[in-house]
Amino acid sequence: MKNKEPIILVVVVFFSLLTYYLVEPYAHHVMHKHVDSESFAYADLPAMTKTGDVARGQDLVMGAGACVGCHSIEAAGMPAAMEPQMAAASYGVNPPDLSNVGAILDAKFLADLIKNPAHALKVEHKFDANKGQMHPMVPFYGAGGDIDQEVADMVAYLQSIAVSPSDVTPAMAFENACGRCHAMSYENWTQIGTKPKFKHEKDSLAFDIKVLEYQDSIKAYMGKLPPDLSMYIRSRNEQFLSTFVENPQNHLAGTAMPRTGVTADSMEKVLEHMRNAGDTKRHERAEVGRNVMIYIIIFAIFALLWKKQVWRDLH
Repeated sequence: MKNKEPIILVVVVFFSLLTYYLVEPYAHHVMHKHVDSESFAYADLPAMTKTGDVARGQDLVMGAGACVGCHSIEAAGMPAAMEPQMAAASYGVNPPDLSNVGAILDAKFLADLIKNPAHALKVEHKFDANKGQMHPMVPFYGAGGDIDQEVADMVAYLQSIAVSPSDVTPAMAFENACGRCHAMSYENWTQIGTKPKFKHEKDSLAFDIKVLEYQDSIKAYMGKLPPDLSMYIRSRNEQFLSTFVENPQNHLAGTAMPRTGVTADSMEKVLEHMRNAGDTKRHERAEVGRNVMIYIIIFAIFALLWKKQVWRDLH
């Protein structure tokens, strides 16, 4: 009887490849469509045409702008008005400290965020002022002068108190852009900050209760608890993460996740922090690999010299 196994194998391979061909395009181009980067240019936002004055900006941020009513500015000696979980209960999420936003966020984005938060964050579908759905951050309506100049002054002040962009660490970029909504348990990071090491269990539990209270507010504000990002760098590719942070609506229309407005350099630092969390041994592994390669090269040199010595009299 003729062996039919090769025929069966061919049929199985054919239909497997056909199934893969039909499913793969759908999986990658429909369910996970490719989104090109916008180069963090924020082209939909108006350009800043005014040169800001730092001194006037400080007066506005501390006064008519009412920024310190909700935000802390540790760099200027202004602590937070309330604890994170209490702030989240009031606003949905803890307002960020403004010390380094001038270095981490794009200037155009920061200006539009001051004037029209829902527009800058791309959450107008969730906060429609015409329907009375106001964003928790109150827009700046001006202090009686040229509002564009006043906003430019405020941005100039925030940039003046921030560290140099080159001094922004990966942890700083992550905490500012992502850390008030996302936990990173592998780095011991919670939405209200790094969990300290407590001497007494009751103190640890008290901290956990604050985190749970904060998370309840986030769930109510966002619709669900944003995921822990410890391993996202391993489960999502970096291009996806970068373009998702750049403009979440491009990937998931209607999502409650806001656009964060980070610069391209800040986004790279966010990714670096995620790499460090998702692969804690990567630097150590790279160093070991380098040392192994050095050893192999040295060993090869000595082996070659030894081979020449042994075979010298036989040639």
